Amino acid sequence: MTRPEPPQRPAVRVTVAQIQGSSDPGANREMVADAFATAQRVRADLVVFPEYTAAFAPDGVGIEHAESLQGPFVGRLRELAAASGVAAIAGLVIPGSDGRASNAVVAVDGSGELAGVYRKVHLYDAFGASESVRLEPGPVDAPPLVLDVGGLRFGVLTCYDLRFPESARRLVDAGAQVLVVPAAWADGELKAMHWRTLAVARAIENTSAVVAVGMAGKRVTGRSLVVGPDGLVGLELDDEPAVRTVDIDGAQLGEVREQNPSLANRRYRVIPR
Repeated sequence: MTRPEPPQRPAVRVTVAQIQGSSDPGANREMVADAFATAQRVRADLVVFPEYTAAFAPDGVGIEHAESLQGPFVGRLRELAAASGVAAIAGLVIPGSDGRASNAVVAVDGSGELAGVYRKVHLYDAFGASESVRLEPGPVDAPPLVLDVGGLRFGVLTCYDLRFPESARRLVDAGAQVLVVPAAWADGELKAMHWRTLAVARAIENTSAVVAVGMAGKRVTGRSLVVGPDGLVGLELDDEPAVRTVDIDGAQLGEVREQNPSLANRRYRVIPR
């Protein structure tokens, strides 16, 4: 019997997996598998997980939580993507070059191939935190991580990078139409407001959709959101674990950029230093 073709959609379907990670890698991989099952059931094209999905500790993630790109976490992502046809973006830490770990986000396409890795450039040395004690920054001149899914190009940054508009603009220069922000956004006074405001700002100034996926749990905010290129928030979660799915309309992206050609009108470019 011939397998029926999936229904045609004018949009790319994205599942937002706001999980509550822990320091137990096996348990985290089970949560990832559950989210993939949901994504497959709703015929999603892409599932996005938070920063530190492979292993998370509220007091800080470091070399003790690291595993290689050939390790069980990325291996499981690839297996699940190949079995379901759903692409994935997720965070982990990998061994660095100086005894510290490197905060990374991997992109896996719908065939299960590792499409690329982004190593976090801006470490969270702010608001009393010192991420650079445990983690080394990624190279500022590394090629941007972009993933093509369903006719749209998704560009990857992570957490604290959201506060640096040039990080998003560099991805847009690489063709990104959707900015994906896996995060474990620390909680605290005004922090949830900053998270939301910055996600909306990155969408408006880049006339791009934003998929910002936060970790749920202790000392983090959760509050994942999906923002349209016009700045309207189409999905917003609270601080509890949840898995939700949205459609991102490529035609709307084109219409917004035609009405507001701010990218074409800009007079400066981003150059890594």
